[in-house]
This record gives sequence, C-alpha cells and structure tokens, in this order.
Amino acid sequence: MWYAPGNGRGKWWPLVAITLGNFMLLVDVTIVNTALPRMADSLGASFTSLQWVMDSYALALAALLMVAGSAADLFGRRRLYVAGLALFALASLACGLAPGADVLVAARAVQGIGAAAMFATNTPLLMAAYQGRDRGVAFGVWGGTSGAAAAVGPVLGGVLTEWADWRAIFLVNLPLTAVAVRLTLRHLGESYGDRGARIDWPGAACFTVCAGALTYGLMRGGDHGWTGTGTLATLAVAVLALLVFVAVERRTARPLLDLRLLRRPSFAVLMAAALLMQAAAFPYLTFVGLWAQNVLGMSPIGAGLAATPLALMSLLVGVFGGRLLQRMRPQLPLGVGLLLIGAGGLLHVALLRTGADWPALVPGLAVSGLGVGAAMPVLVSAALGAAPPERAGMASGAVNTFRQLGFAFGIAVLGTVFGDALRHAGTGRAAVAAGYLDGLRDIALVSGVVALATALPVLAVVRGGRGPGGGRPGGGQGADAARGAEGSRGAGEPVREAAV
Repeated sequence: MWYAPGNGRGKWWPLVAITLGNFMLLVDVTIVNTALPRMADSLGASFTSLQWVMDSYALALAALLMVAGSAADLFGRRRLYVAGLALFALASLACGLAPGADVLVAARAVQGIGAAAMFATNTPLLMAAYQGRDRGVAFGVWGGTSGAAAAVGPVLGGVLTEWADWRAIFLVNLPLTAVAVRLTLRHLGESYGDRGARIDWPGAACFTVCAGALTYGLMRGGDHGWTGTGTLATLAVAVLALLVFVAVERRTARPLLDLRLLRRPSFAVLMAAALLMQAAAFPYLTFVGLWAQNVLGMSPIGAGLAATPLALMSLLVGVFGGRLLQRMRPQLPLGVGLLLIGAGGLLHVALLRTGADWPALVPGLAVSGLGVGAAMPVLVSAALGAAPPERAGMASGAVNTFRQLGFAFGIAVLGTVFGDALRHAGTGRAAVAAGYLDGLRDIALVSGVVALATALPVLAVVRGGRGPGGGRPGGGQGADAARGAEGSRGAGEPVREAAV
C-alpha cells in the first residue's frame, strides 16, 4: 500500500525511506576514515591502497551521478532507488568479507555505483511524494540529516571499529538497506521524468575514463615519479578522454552536460568552486585520522571525535544562520566561506608543531567548519541561479558531481603530498612522528592556499540574486540536487543541500 502525503501518520514514511538511504550513502564517504589503520593492519594494505579505498567510492559516485539521474527519469525513480539500495547492500557485504585490499577497493567502487543511483533519485522522489508545507518540512529533515552524516561518519566508524571490527562499518549497512527497501516498496509510489529522453552512454563512458585515469595518474605520479612512462601514459589517457567527451557532448542532442553552461562565467566559476572547496575542506580529515591513531595512539573513537569540530561548527551555522545565508547574494557566503576554509588550513600550519596533540587541530577545524557551514548550503542554489531554468536539473547534478570529484581528487593530490613527507621521514619512531606532522602541515598549506585562491574568482565573478528566500526566479529550486527532477519540481520550494 502507498500512503499518500495527506494520510495522517503514514505520510512521513516516504521521508524515512529516502532519508535513510541518503544518510547511509553520505556516511559511507567518511565512515572509513577512522578504520583505515585497522584495515591496513588486517589486510596488509599499502598507503596507496588506502587512498583507493576512499577514492573508488567517491569516483564511482561522481562519475555516474548524472547518468543515473537520466536513467531514473526513463526507467522509474523508485525502481532505480531500490536497485541502488540492493547493489549498495551487496557491495557492502563484499566489503565486509573482503580477503584483501584489491577486493575491498573493487567492492567500494560497486558501492559507489549503488550510491549514485540512490543519490540521483532522492530529490525527485521527495518532490513527488510531498507538496506545499509538507514538502518544506520533508526537505528540512532531509537536509538536516545530510549535514549530520558528516559529523556522525568518523565517530560511527570509530565506534564500530573499536567495539567490533573494521568490517562492521560495511556490514551495518545490510539491515539498514533492508529496512529502506521495505519502506520504499510499501510507502513510495513510482514517478518518471522525460520518458522520451535517451541516456548519453558515450558521454558517461568518456567522463568516467577521464576521472578515473586522472585520479590514478595523480596517485601514480606521487609513487613512481611524474616523468615515468606509466604516469605520463595515464595522464595522456585522461586528456584524450576529456577531449572525446567534449566532442561527444557538443554533437549529442541530449548531452550529459550541456557545455554551453560553462560559457557562463558565474556557472563555470561555481563548478570550479564546488570541486576545489570539497578538495580543500574534507580530504584532510582522512590524514588526521591516520595521525591520531598511528602517532598519537588514540583509539578509533577518539580519532573520530578529534575530527568532529569541522562538522559540528558547520551544523551550528546551518541551524542558526541558514535562513540568513539563503537571503544573501551567493557570492558573499561562498566567498567568505572559502576564505574561512583557507584560514582554517593556515591555522593548522601554524599550530601543528613538534609535540602537538589533538587539541592543536581544534581551532583550524572549527574555523574551516564555519566556512563550510556558510558556503555549502548556498552552492546548489547559486548554480541554479547561474543556469537557465530549463537546465536546473542538469545544473544541480553537475554541481554535485563536481563536489564528489573534488573529494576524490583531493584524496589523490593530498595523499601524494602526505606520502612524500612520510617517505622522507626516516625510520625511527620520532622521525616517523615528525614525518606525519610535516605531512599534515604540507597538506594543510595546500588546502588553505587552494581555498583562498578559489575565493577570489568567486567574489569577483559570481553574480546573481538572493537565494530561495530572496525571490530570485529558480533560486528556490535547490531541491533538484540530483539531476532530472524537472518533471516533478514544485515552484519556489527552498531546500537545503547535503553537506558532504
């Protein structure tokens, strides 16, 4: 039986079904952070393998997010959401049973494919399930739990790793996905978008090859040298795939990404900001977890708690300042947010000196959290305001794709910098500890400079009216966070976007 939104108590079950899936897929971006040292010990995994455990998930999610939105419009959003949940559960089981690092990395990639199907259908399903005031409530809850996922992920990963085993961080998804599937089938009706649309498979394939080859090339360059034949060949493949992608998209009637959008200066800068902001703000936490456990000797739970000031400050800004941020012109919260993220990175450089303990992280993470809280909630609505209304779904899908790519590229680039510091650290305990601190300072410097440099074009180029509360046409369509929601989009509903 499907409970219509107006049927009393039953009307919120669709929200529970969708929010549960969204929470799981976002938690799995960061839940791995505090389990990485135990994974390395258990599987004999190298530092590069640990990077791929993080990156394979984010890459698959980013590469397939837009094509999953098109598939949902064509084949049915509920159908694709359930298929994504099922694939996510099977891949989680494979992760939990993985006998080696290679199997774990492959299973994480499959998990990311399922997550892409889930993420791409979240928003359209909510739009179809709720109207009027109920829709505002539903998206408020959905956005709040999305933000909470950033805070919960590292701590939940630490709890499960310490009290059970690192494999539990994946196996816990099995009962949760079973509940989400049952609720979805029982309480959500099917909805479609443009059923005459075609999926841009050539564009999706080129985009995936480009992103994967570039990430692999960045990691290989750090390990084997930037002038090695393998590194140069991989980077050449990435460039070639990008050129083919551009050629395909220019000639396709229904492209995965309409490249004409990038001719709009505001839109192009916002895509760059989405990628670089995510790269500067979040991958750093992965290496903080390694330092906290491998050098400071903290437990997985303690390491997870040490990384939470960023997420907690971000949530506080969203709770107490979210309405004000959405009424401001987008370049202000975005630009100031990036400046704060950059300042947080530079604080790490100043405070992480020899003998530093975890409290030295708090000021930098807190300041960065203020920046994340200011910038992230307006990013999607700013992208929508910079695109024509008929491209709203494509614009929001693109900005979420660039965000996930930013995380993947950030892990690759910062991991290369961090690994280089470890390789030059020496062999003694004190030398290794100093190498970890040097690595953290180096990646904090890179993150800080990138964020500060990104803030300048955002403040100079991005233009547009106020956000959803400000009455700009299309500005309140932040609900289209997953691409392809045009067919079911309501008018003027403000929506909060996921924090991670």
